[in-house]
Amino acid sequence: MASAKINVNSTDINSDAPSDDMPIDVMGLFYFAYRDFVGDADAMLERQGFGRAHHRVLYFVSIKPGMPVADLLDILKITKQSLARVLRQLIDNGYITQKTGESDRRQRLLFTTEKGRQFFQTLSSTQTSRIDAAIAALPPEGKRTVLKFFVGMVEPGDRVTLDRLKLTEDL
Repeated sequence: MASAKINVNSTDINSDAPSDDMPIDVMGLFYFAYRDFVGDADAMLERQGFGRAHHRVLYFVSIKPGMPVADLLDILKITKQSLARVLRQLIDNGYITQKTGESDRRQRLLFTTEKGRQFFQTLSSTQTSRIDAAIAALPPEGKRTVLKFFVGMVEPGDRVTLDRLKLTEDL
């Protein structure tokens, strides 16, 4: 007969509470803000058979029409294979078109279609409302402070990309 004793890891998960110098509040708020920020869009994406990777591609292609696939790979830090699957779905469903570069025929340039632009607008509308409401509740310099915070969270090597995408113009 098997022993009725239940083996449990003897480490008490609560014995090592986070140290006071950890920004637990910022980390927790960041998690909840991100969860809610992407939640509405996730539901819309799912109805189309898409996920967050599709949304990211639509976002970057929308803000930088004609973006080369190589730049998108660099920004998203995903494999060519992963991007190829997502792009294929977006192209096949009429959200994105791909054109050959004029000066470099090896280049594949990405553009949203009218359908892609409309879908991006729909996905972004709830996110825009959420951001606008949060920023409206801040003091006058609040938006600038938030932008600086996010730039500070980005790896220094990627800050040139932020500038190229014109995400840091208000700083």
